[in-house]
Amino acid sequence: MHRVGSAGNTNSSSRPRKEKRLTYVLNDSVDTRHCAGINCLAVHKSAVSDGSDFLFTGSRDGRLKRWALAEDAATCSATFESHVDWVNDAVLVGDNTLVSCSSDTTLKTWNAFSNATCTRTLRQHTDYVTCLAAAGKNSNIVASGGLGGEVFIWDIEAALAPVSKSNDAMVDDSSNGINGPGNSLPLANIRTISSSNNISMHTTHTQGYVPIAAKGHKESVYALAMNEGGTLLVSGGTEKVVRVWDSRSGSKALKLKGHTDNIRALLLDSSGRYCLSGSSDSMIRLWDIGQQRCVHSYAVHTDSVWALASTPTFSHVYSGGRDFSLYLTDLQTRESSLLCTGEHPILQVALHDNNIWIASTDSSVHRWPVEGRNPQNILQRGNSFLAGNLSFSRARVSLEGSTPVPVYKEPNLTIPGTPGIVQHEVLNNKRHVLTKDTSGSVKLWEITRGVVIEDYGKVSFEEKKEELFEMVSIPAWFTVDTRLGSLSVHLDTPQCFSAEMYSVDLNIAGKPEDDKVNLARETLKGLLVHWLIKRKQRMGSSAPANGELLSGKDIATRSHTHSRIEVDSSSENDAMVYPPFEFSGVSPPSIITEGTQGGPWRKKITDLDGTEDEKDFPWWCLDCVLHNRLPPRENTKCSFYLHPCEGSSVQILTQGKLSAPRILRIHKVINYVIEKMVLDKPLDSLNTDGSFAPGLAGPQLQHQVVGDGSFRSGFKPWQKLRPSIEILCNNQVLSPEMSLATVRAYIWKKSDDLVLNYRVVQGRFFLCLCKNTSEHWFLDA
Repeated sequence: MHRVGSAGNTNSSSRPRKEKRLTYVLNDSVDTRHCAGINCLAVHKSAVSDGSDFLFTGSRDGRLKRWALAEDAATCSATFESHVDWVNDAVLVGDNTLVSCSSDTTLKTWNAFSNATCTRTLRQHTDYVTCLAAAGKNSNIVASGGLGGEVFIWDIEAALAPVSKSNDAMVDDSSNGINGPGNSLPLANIRTISSSNNISMHTTHTQGYVPIAAKGHKESVYALAMNEGGTLLVSGGTEKVVRVWDSRSGSKALKLKGHTDNIRALLLDSSGRYCLSGSSDSMIRLWDIGQQRCVHSYAVHTDSVWALASTPTFSHVYSGGRDFSLYLTDLQTRESSLLCTGEHPILQVALHDNNIWIASTDSSVHRWPVEGRNPQNILQRGNSFLAGNLSFSRARVSLEGSTPVPVYKEPNLTIPGTPGIVQHEVLNNKRHVLTKDTSGSVKLWEITRGVVIEDYGKVSFEEKKEELFEMVSIPAWFTVDTRLGSLSVHLDTPQCFSAEMYSVDLNIAGKPEDDKVNLARETLKGLLVHWLIKRKQRMGSSAPANGELLSGKDIATRSHTHSRIEVDSSSENDAMVYPPFEFSGVSPPSIITEGTQGGPWRKKITDLDGTEDEKDFPWWCLDCVLHNRLPPRENTKCSFYLHPCEGSSVQILTQGKLSAPRILRIHKVINYVIEKMVLDKPLDSLNTDGSFAPGLAGPQLQHQVVGDGSFRSGFKPWQKLRPSIEILCNNQVLSPEMSLATVRAYIWKKSDDLVLNYRVVQGRFFLCLCKNTSEHWFLDA
């Protein structure tokens, strides 16, 4: 444990070493599209003839979208954003509620057709929630299953009912996925079911909602289905059996055995008598639950069956899976036909009148014609085959080696997605990330602004990476992953505050060129500027407050004198958001972090409205942007020795080991050597501890400017000839633009203190032309 100060905590308090991280997800410029595979679909049919139908899609990018459907078009009408990991399934319940589940271990309820806001977060699962099942359209019963072997049965109407507040809640009332004050619910007898079926119970308040737990799975659950009345539930997963439950009590009814691999898809008819199952063993099975036996087996696929949809009468089944193919099978006659073949594994299907929507590992969604009202028409066209009852590899023999020809060649409607990022490389400057997406396009992102600064098209990723290589050394201050199909940038304290650059290297106008800019601090200011403005407005402050941030366009109106960034709170807050750290308002990134009570949440930076509780942001993040405090950091200095080259008679006054910021440029060291050699009175540029005083890195030290000077006689006392100096390391002449960190990483390559050597370049001199300016001219003797 270590003691730290934080925003909202003026007293020293103990905190765990593992602090909450802040992540921001960079969105594509076309925010109306998904950028990763589509895991789930839900179709809403309008109750009136002239009303709009809607399609809901849930993606591995962590978002859901609502599409208004026309005959030949689909328009994105809402984006549901709050989950912080893959959305795995979604169902519609009641009149206006969408329920989704995610790998972030939560279920969320949403206003499906009004403002698309998250109304509640349900936190009962302890691992990824993989699947949902809903009863009939007008019922409120939903079941959820996940990798922890847990199955819960929820009454959504009861779960959404207002209850009194408690900090011990497992259900959060949160319109934005953020727990504000009073947004949590108490639960009675909270139960956690582990994969080993051990039940740990503890009692909280006596009011609140707890779902029914169906206890019995010992392994992961991948599929659920429920009958129309919500009285019967079936589940399947890695145990290779179909379990049947009484969903009213969660009690086990029976097990159906027959599959030889994981069960990935389940369907129940409206009465609950018949069940269809699809498995990784490539088989589809029809079960009679009353007789507790398998009635038929259908061998039509060549690989895992991942998706099933049946006609309303349960006479035909549409199936898709890992073999990229969609089949139609008559459950009674066993006649089957290949409807279409795509380019990606099929994850879920949804019937919509005479069409079927197909979700796959691609970010686009396709609609295919399938004669949904009368599927027998397709089978009557011929080109069908009889589904065997053995595994497909053996049943194929009956087809005499023939390959089925798809009935349809092209979809009749496509909702395009954005190609997801599948490869990335953080460049040495630690501001740019090179990416490659599923289409093969290579792009260069600037993560401190969240934008693509160069689109190279379909080029070699490795060659472009080599081309963009720079010999610079900047500490790693963030990590990146592409799990959501886009760049997720993770900031962890205190590592994120380790990288600094001079303002001149960032081309920040109106800021002293030698001011050190902490990259994480400025990035956080850019991310939270909207929240801080809204927060200030809500607090009713009219005067500029500590923590107020201004955009780059306001810089010109401010004074050019700004304080340096310090590690304590005594420094004046440098409150501007500079252009290199301004995030787009057109395609703003989303913040992902974890609150103190409500767990992880996600929200666009432009949607932060100032009502969010400060406790829902990491304390170190607010300590930085509100109070200008940075945590203690390591390795911000570089120690080195400065010696003359062997055989050189030139000497300078030094005091042993020196230290300077890692980002200090070699030309500053050159200036230091020159001053110590030729000034009548050497500058007091060295502290007693051997470190450079501010003068060495300050604006008063000279920059070398090469010009067309000529020798002049009659110098004033302050006009002097100064020799030109070279700095070497390991006998290699260093570029004046190199930093100490770069020299250490690429030239010195040792763990012990850096050793630099200096020497005079024979026959070349500097002429100082002005006593109070930094201009120099090269003179050749």
